[in-house]
Amino acid sequence: MTLSQAIEALLFSAQKPLTTSELRDTLTRAGDNDELIQNEFGRVKEAEVAATLGQLKTDYTLTPRGFQLVEKAGGWQLVSHPDCARWIRQLFPESKPARLSPPALETLAIIAYRQPITRADVEAVRGVSVEGVLQNLMERGLVKISGRAELPGRPLLYETTEFFLEHFGLRNLAELPNAEELRTRYLPVAPRPPVTGIGDADNQKSASDRPSGPSAESATPATAAVPQD
Repeated sequence: MTLSQAIEALLFSAQKPLTTSELRDTLTRAGDNDELIQNEFGRVKEAEVAATLGQLKTDYTLTPRGFQLVEKAGGWQLVSHPDCARWIRQLFPESKPARLSPPALETLAIIAYRQPITRADVEAVRGVSVEGVLQNLMERGLVKISGRAELPGRPLLYETTEFFLEHFGLRNLAELPNAEELRTRYLPVAPRPPVTGIGDADNQKSASDRPSGPSAESATPATAAVPQD
């Protein structure tokens, strides 16, 4: 058994991208609970795993196959080749991925470029309530709560997830189009309430976490949305 074969087997069996450290840890742990099993990769180093991944990617490129090795969401994954999509669809005729609505895509873009961000600041850009849209994005696993802002009422902060990167085929947030430029552009923010004797902030429901304005799914997005070059 070669290191390439072992890594291929792990990538083939995984349901998500695997990082080099996850691959290394899995390889080195094999046989830990059985002294009779000899683990030839018990001392493999992460650099060796990374080099093997690079060689596999090169091999798959030089010898066209029905699958390819891609790097996304900080890890590596075997995926079917895009040119094979029409045949794969015949295997899953009823499987149609649910599409995100325009309001959901716009909200997701604002969060992706300006994270971590409060709901109130997202609404300040969109001009409508995003409560329903935000809940939908969280249920899809694209957005998560990352903490609370150091503001009166301690409003929740939102950011994208690793699944967001995986879903859009990104290795990291730096691969977002025009990421640096859009992060430095001015965007409207929600008015900050004056600091007056706030009691236990963690037990108060922030104004930014309460519904406000018309429904985001039914309202027309404001023209002050994500800047367009």
